[in-house]
Amino acid sequence: MLISTTDIPPGREAGESLGVVAGEAILGVNVFRDLFAGITDFLGGRSKGYQKALREAREHAMRDMEAEATALGADAVIGIDIDYEAIDTQKGAMLMVSCNGTAVKLR
Repeated sequence: MLISTTDIPPGREAGESLGVVAGEAILGVNVFRDLFAGITDFLGGRSKGYQKALREAREHAMRDMEAEATALGADAVIGIDIDYEAIDTQKGAMLMVSCNGTAVKLR
């Protein structure tokens, strides 16, 4: 399936719009990952733990969005938008990634 951030699929033409599709992923952030991220932030550099968690959450959200589009009979999802959000709860931090776009049939 073609997944694109553009409104026009590269090299193709969008036909029928099947509606908005979305995928979400919420991941808890491990206490140890928080500790090491804090050390990395203090010393400088990149937090590989957070980067990996964000990548995994994005991949889950994209797969869920694609599955929803497939269920509608779509050939592509265009105009996708990916949003990231940190959620602070009483039990700790969570990362939320949401993806949405328009499911379409290609001509």
